[in-house]
Amino acid sequence: MSAIPIIFGTESGNAEMVADDIAEALTDAGHDAEVVPMEDFEVADLPDHEVVVVITSTYGEGELPETTAPFHAALIEQEPDLSSVRFAAFGLGDSTYETYNNAISILQAELTRLGAAQIGETCRHDAASGLDLTIVATEWVDTIAGEL
Repeated sequence: MSAIPIIFGTESGNAEMVADDIAEALTDAGHDAEVVPMEDFEVADLPDHEVVVVITSTYGEGELPETTAPFHAALIEQEPDLSSVRFAAFGLGDSTYETYNNAISILQAELTRLGAAQIGETCRHDAASGLDLTIVATEWVDTIAGEL
């Protein structure tokens, strides 16, 4: 089995940090994982992976981060058949904004529209909560690791 790609889109670097935490937690759970920036991941390669972990922050007033937007645009343009792909989704946001965690919702909807099946619940970290991002990510991995 190939490594599970953990693809992340970020504006300030927090999604990259959580991607590393998730990779470590998956490795500890017995899975091979590889962290890949979203802008370096080819959408055409998605169907080659049985499982993908998708992470993105939400930027500004609900926008996709600069590194997430091209991936999303490629999904829309290429429309790959993702019926053989399962994905887990992790979003970063701030609940003081009306569009809290909008970016992960956008990606989740597009992946599902293209036939991918979601594993577990979408984790939505809230920066306003004060909860440690690493702890939230590790606990989330515990809930999905058995489904990978």
